[in-house]
Amino acid sequence: MVGACYMQAFVEQGHSLVGLCDLQLNAAVADAVQAAGAQVHTAPGAWLAEADVVVSAVFGTVARSLFEACLPHLRDGVVYVDMTTADPQEMRECGELARRVAQGRAVHFVDVAITGAVNLGGSKTPLLVAGGKAGFVQELFLPLGGFVRVVGGQPGDAAALKLLRSIYTKGTEALAVECLVTAQQMGLREQLHAVLQDIDETPLRTLMESMVRTHIPHSARRRNEVAEARQQMARNGLAPIASLAVEALFAATARAHAAQPFTGTSTDEAIDWLGSHVLASQA
Repeated sequence: MVGACYMQAFVEQGHSLVGLCDLQLNAAVADAVQAAGAQVHTAPGAWLAEADVVVSAVFGTVARSLFEACLPHLRDGVVYVDMTTADPQEMRECGELARRVAQGRAVHFVDVAITGAVNLGGSKTPLLVAGGKAGFVQELFLPLGGFVRVVGGQPGDAAALKLLRSIYTKGTEALAVECLVTAQQMGLREQLHAVLQDIDETPLRTLMESMVRTHIPHSARRRNEVAEARQQMARNGLAPIASLAVEALFAATARAHAAQPFTGTSTDEAIDWLGSHVLASQA
């Protein structure tokens, strides 16, 4: 879907389509490729040598292997735009691979992270861009109408920021599922939105930093509140999942604070203490 969306957008902007590679192409996209005067391929090959820009929009688990398969066929000076949700380290390794294996050719690997839902925003979905040719890619995508931000000079920087964002957005999504389903079960869904109005009116940075700054000294009390909320879900015939993890985090903070009390007052001090005493890997 992502590949087809941006393919169509670039064609509409006057770019020439060299070809499209897909193993399970639907009829509508195949027709669009044909209308653009290009061909559908099932594997990377010599046809890629005609492209000045190659866009990869596959699953993150195959991002590197696909780049390795494309690499022998890429022309000198090509910009390879990886729009997958892949591991940041793999993006860095692909950037290094482009520098080492191009055999006298300049291959520019650029990491692009999509920070929204393409099925809703289409080619206007916000993007994060990182890599040596990030500025070029930003200029390439800006005419499509979306917000495009350069976030780093090395491939992997954009992917890393997207995954950091995902900790918050996907965690919030999981809690929204539990919260709204429980509220619906209790007949309180509309009233809940009114009760959450103060959160809606608080700037996100202010909210997040306030939560972290006050988390440690209030962790034991808040852990009990989470437990009560979890019990309310159970009383309404629901099985908490995300809330169990939330309760576990508050409990871990409370234990660490009891063992070695936190005496700081700033957000920076709280973050440092939590990283050392609660979230530090035991491996």
